[in-house]
Order: sequence, then structure tokens, then C-alpha cells
Amino acid sequence: MDVVNSFLIVLATALSTLLTRATPFILFGSKEKEVPKPIIYLSKVLPSSVMIILVVFSLKEVSFATISGWASEAIALTVAVVVHLMKRNTLLSIATSVILYMFLVQRVF
Repeated sequence: MDVVNSFLIVLATALSTLLTRATPFILFGSKEKEVPKPIIYLSKVLPSSVMIILVVFSLKEVSFATISGWASEAIALTVAVVVHLMKRNTLLSIATSVILYMFLVQRVF
């Protein structure tokens, strides 16, 4: 029964993800339809808004009582910003900073 439940959960997740990603193309996919201005605006502001929310959520429990409570986060965040400003690649900056953060947490601090 666990295998069936797991399969159904994965199937539901996959279908909802597919539908979520396909909906804009279904609604605005034809060349004749003009994309509404609010959708264009959201496509410009949502990626950075989501990143800001993720950063705030990640840093909300940082403790400044000891250096090990904040140093790993500060270093990883600085590296993420520098890599992103240099390469303009979100995936690269996130991956680099996450790998560095995990190294710092497990090996240094």
C-alpha cells in the first residue's frame, strides 16, 4: 500500500507542476492573443520578489550571540551576491553559495 500511495503522491505532484507551468502557454500561447500588462509586470517582478522572500526566510533565525551563529550565513550570502553580480546566473549563484554554506557549517564553524 505504501508504494501505491507514494506513486499517487508523485503523480499528483507531477501533474500539478505540469499544469502550473503549462497554463500560461495554454492561455497566452497563440500569437494573436496579446499578453495582458499585469502578467508582463508579474513576470518582471516575481523572480526577484521570490528570491528576497527566500533570503529573509533563510536568515530569520540567525543568532548573533556567537560567530558560528552568523558567519556561515554571511559568507555564503556574500558569495551568492558576488557570483550573481559577476555571472548573472541565478542557478550558479545559488548552487555555489549552498555548497559553500554546507561546507562551512559542517567543516569550519
